[in-house]
Amino acid sequence: MTYELPPLGALPDEAITIGAHAEDWRAAIRVVADALVASGAAEDPYGERMIALVEQFGPYIVIAPGLALAHARPGPDVLAPGLALVTLAEPVAFGHAHNDPVSVVIGLAAAEADQHVASVAGLANVFNDPSVIPALAEAASADEIRRLLSRAAEPGLS
Repeated sequence: MTYELPPLGALPDEAITIGAHAEDWRAAIRVVADALVASGAAEDPYGERMIALVEQFGPYIVIAPGLALAHARPGPDVLAPGLALVTLAEPVAFGHAHNDPVSVVIGLAAAEADQHVASVAGLANVFNDPSVIPALAEAASADEIRRLLSRAAEPGLS
């Protein structure tokens, strides 16, 4: 059975946190994990698994200047495919040589391995337009974030 991620422009309010305070990258990942939990996509242990991957492999999740895509492999703590987005009140360093500091963190919960790989690749393509990340970081409402994501996801615009 294949489960699709929700469209970027359809993120529920529970999956969006604006102006979060995080003292470091671990706290930033915990905030996005909390949004995945609140939206019903994951359970609490998922956040710690996302952190463990960065501890093991380094800041590979910082995929563009100012943007981290936090994720872990599918597991029993993923309840449904889901996305969450957090903007940070103050950017935090993840330790990436070129793309720090991070002001926008996207959380991805995938229920199947093939979906995980395809979702990471698809999300990375949405952010080919370098103006999208700063616009998201400055967004003042969940509706504005959804509008920016919908526009960025349209073919030919990113």
